[in-house]
Amino acid sequence: MNRRSFVSTAATSVAALATLGTEGNEADAHLVYTRSDWKLSEFNRLAKNPARVKQVYDIIAIMEGRFLNNIKNALNGLHFGFGIPEEQIKIVAALHGPANMLNYDDFIWNKYQIGAWLKVNDPLTGQPAMKNPYYASKAGTPLNYNTDDPDNPDSLYQDTSIQALQHRGVKLLSCHTATEEQVRTLIRHNNLAQQPEVIVKEMLAHTLPEVLVVPSMVAAIALLQTDGHYSYITV
Repeated sequence: MNRRSFVSTAATSVAALATLGTEGNEADAHLVYTRSDWKLSEFNRLAKNPARVKQVYDIIAIMEGRFLNNIKNALNGLHFGFGIPEEQIKIVAALHGPANMLNYDDFIWNKYQIGAWLKVNDPLTGQPAMKNPYYASKAGTPLNYNTDDPDNPDSLYQDTSIQALQHRGVKLLSCHTATEEQVRTLIRHNNLAQQPEVIVKEMLAHTLPEVLVVPSMVAAIALLQTDGHYSYITV
């Protein structure tokens, strides 16, 4: 092989490799978020929130949504029992593990049969949930309550839906790492043909309103404790 043929062959090989690399990019794993991939400034504002009482709930298991009642009780106890103004209370629900799926809307729950996969039943039917069973409030949208009495079960103050708790200022966090890992498990469980990143991208497009996706929940919780002085609670 002369020098000209060698150079030509090498150039062709490099071009082919470059093409292969480009074709595979969409399927490549994006397991680790970097600073430019997410809303770091929003998280920093959350960490530095000047509220007098700040709590972060570390939630992994769904457990029929019982953690939502704990959060509701904390809000009521702090405000009504201890007299702390509502604007001086900040609660963060850090959802990872199976609970991370509660950050996603009815479209995702229905399309990927999340209820059947995670063994989460709809409280109204007793059957595997085909929609996120803990998001929507019975008060509808917008939230309309017939009473302001905190002792009344039909008031905002006894509403444990995610929608109602968000209305009261609770911030939900979703774990990007958990989503990546769960999608791979979901693909195996449901024998799906899609590439993981295609489903991850779709899920991230269907987060519930106001949910903040963080790179790693265990890292986010650490920073909320150290930089934000949030008290840590797990239930």
